Amino acid sequence: MLRNRVAQLSERQKAEIAEELREAYEFDPRDPLFGLSKAQLGGPRLERRAVLRLMAAAGTLTAAHLVPGLVSRPAVAQAKRGGILEGGWSGVSEIRTLDPARIDQVEQFQISSNVLSGLTHINRDFVAQPDIAADWEVSDDGTEYTFHLREGVTFHNGDPLTADDVVFTFQRSKDPAQSIHTQVLVNVLDAVKVDDLTVRFKLARPQASFLVKTTERASGRALTIVNRRALSELGEAQYGLTPVGTGPFRVAEHVSGQVLRLAAFENYYDPERPKLEGVNIRPIVEAEPLAAALEAGDIQIVGGAPVPAELIERFEANPEILVDIQPRPGFYAIYMNPWRDPMRVEDFNKPLDELLKEPGFMVRAALARALDRERFVEVGNFGYGVPSYGSINPALGFMYDPAIAEKSKQRYQPDSARELLAGAGFPNGEGMPPLTLTIVPDDRRRGQVLADIMQRELGVEIKLDAVDVTILGDRRDRLDFDLLVQNSGGDFDPDDGLVDFMTTDSKFNANARDKAKYPFGYFSDQEVDRLVAEQSVTPDPQRRRELVQEANLLTSDKVAAMFVFHPVSPLVLRKEVNFPAESRIPDLRDFDLVTLSS
Repeated sequence: MLRNRVAQLSERQKAEIAEELREAYEFDPRDPLFGLSKAQLGGPRLERRAVLRLMAAAGTLTAAHLVPGLVSRPAVAQAKRGGILEGGWSGVSEIRTLDPARIDQVEQFQISSNVLSGLTHINRDFVAQPDIAADWEVSDDGTEYTFHLREGVTFHNGDPLTADDVVFTFQRSKDPAQSIHTQVLVNVLDAVKVDDLTVRFKLARPQASFLVKTTERASGRALTIVNRRALSELGEAQYGLTPVGTGPFRVAEHVSGQVLRLAAFENYYDPERPKLEGVNIRPIVEAEPLAAALEAGDIQIVGGAPVPAELIERFEANPEILVDIQPRPGFYAIYMNPWRDPMRVEDFNKPLDELLKEPGFMVRAALARALDRERFVEVGNFGYGVPSYGSINPALGFMYDPAIAEKSKQRYQPDSARELLAGAGFPNGEGMPPLTLTIVPDDRRRGQVLADIMQRELGVEIKLDAVDVTILGDRRDRLDFDLLVQNSGGDFDPDDGLVDFMTTDSKFNANARDKAKYPFGYFSDQEVDRLVAEQSVTPDPQRRRELVQEANLLTSDKVAAMFVFHPVSPLVLRKEVNFPAESRIPDLRDFDLVTLSS
């Protein structure tokens, strides 16, 4: 789609895009404010020049962000205020928690973004916009952010929002016993209440992604504001089911596994939002019941896991259904348990040539090199997606290395794969025990295609075990699997793909495992840890890019996982649903501006 749109541009438009890119990247990387003034970095609105500069400093700006009219927009019917929107959440049997400290799935923060608030919230261009912060200022050295909260903001239980709530949320998220997102705050030294409506954050070093990652209400989660009284009265488990926030909707009812009802919050700080009276969200595990419900009008919009690829063309052919597809900022990978034979690797902290002499690593490398990713995407995912060789996705633009497809030791090398497997003691798969791949039900087709490829290329048998996404998450966290699918989304900054997944202390690196039995989770490498920590606080985008790409390639070569593809983000809804363009943020389902047609 991008290639076609660029071809339609005039030479003048192309020159203007090139000039904007040049200006965005033209700054001294030693400057803690990235060549901008304090006024330009302050809230509540960032000018276009400041937005592009911050994206450049974070390394996520590409020409795609500047091409006019790139994103398709569903037609808008005559809208009216009110009404109940019926939503179906794909691939899940229950919404286990909406507590931001515990949220570990896109399916969850899609909902929490409608109930809870942050200091900022990203827009469709991944730019920070004010949420409960009315505006903010930045210090000369770029290490202090002072946020001014909106006046008159209240929680759903009537409590007024103050700086105390922001500080409480920060302290809770900093505590690894209470939150899985402590790594997001590694560069944040402290949060201090200045007065009831002012809070100041002190950073160790300037951080270009602070406003779009750390303080963001949806994918960020570390500073998604919680209500102290509700947590105390309800307890953490119940708070996770019926959280109390300051967002446009409140949780009216939550019957686990059946329905989650959101009702418009009448005291929301913006009296023009939300437009809907409420939203009903029903978990639907299987693809066919999801399709039948949408086609019958029992549900009107799909959230949760991405719509199964096999349904997209079917929905596109239905005149009552609208489909809008964008690149998804994430990755799809297969984890391989390093503590189970025949893939056992007890220490990744060795040169690659040494690891390639160990039978367990040889098996891991063989599996990764036997995967023809182009064929997998075409057959297993109906052509929707881009072959993946690491956790950094193409939507990150400048940070992404398109040459990784040629550099990675994981690239398709069938002869090398067979030699490695034979060297590990399993020529043509002989004597190799069957491996069980844990998947969610929507992944059955992809899982079968993967199993067929491994059988054909290596003679390796892979059995499929389809479970609910919450059970899959439990197995991942306990390290209870042979092979397991990890489907990431909402990766709007390189930290999302690296800090959250690829380091020894990553939130998703089997954090509930028996640590006495398993010293690390599915992967641990000291050099990767060092590179990832350094890139997180590196203000020079060129240097950060080098660190990100080096870490990404190292995790690929050392087979932290079998990386498969980068997916797409389809928005699927019935034509009576008016989902405005400004709400079309990849992987999110923000309902505050959504309306239903007459």
